[in-house]
This record gives sequence, C-alpha cells and structure tokens, in this order.
Amino acid sequence: MVKFSYTILYVPDVTQAVAFYEQAFGLKRRFIHESNQYAEMETGGTALSFAANELALSNLPEGFQENSRSVLPAGIEIGFVVENVPAAFAKAVEAGAMAVVEPKVKPWGQTVAYVRDLDGILVEICSAM
Repeated sequence: MVKFSYTILYVPDVTQAVAFYEQAFGLKRRFIHESNQYAEMETGGTALSFAANELALSNLPEGFQENSRSVLPAGIEIGFVVENVPAAFAKAVEAGAMAVVEPKVKPWGQTVAYVRDLDGILVEICSAM
C-alpha cells in the first residue's frame, strides 16, 4: 500500500517560507532542522515541507526549475480547504501573497481562490466539496 506522506516545496529561504505560511495560512511548524535547510508544517494527515534550493540541488544533480514570482507558476498547486475563503484569501494577501484569482463560486458550488506565495508557488484556497 502507498501512503501519501508529504509534499516538499523547494525555496531559497526555508525559515522565511515557514514564517510566511504561519502568518498567511495559520499553519503550525512541526520543526525546522538546525541547518535551516529543511522544515515541516503540521497540516493534518500529511506534512507540507520546505527544503532549501541548495539541498534540492544536492539531491537532483541535473538541476530543477526553481520557484520564482518572476516566471509563471509551475504546473502544480498546494490546496488549503478553509471555512471562509474570502477571509483566508484576504489574510494571505495581507501577509504578502500575490493575488491571482479572487474568490469565485464555481458551478458545482465550491468557492475557490488562488494566490502565489513569496516564492511564486501557486496556492489554492477553497471551501470543502
């Protein structure tokens, strides 16, 4: 059996990313390694993790596309289910997230909004389905 355990976001500054996700989305840090190269956030059944770009390069010798607000977001998103999408969207933008799509009710009844974090990673903020 396979169990989805964590997602790692590669970022230039792990401690900055952790502080942003705490402020913007109210997540709690599980831990930050003493090297400041890796951290995990409490998110329920899985962990949202951050690893420094330097650490990623040590694992991926062929390189990778670094996350940045100066380019289009990668074809992946982090999704957070919240009770009040407009309030969560506003809180994230106030914390420094880049607004991408204002909260919108989809035809199936779900409210969805999109922001990009400080490193340009796409984050969906949505109501439960």
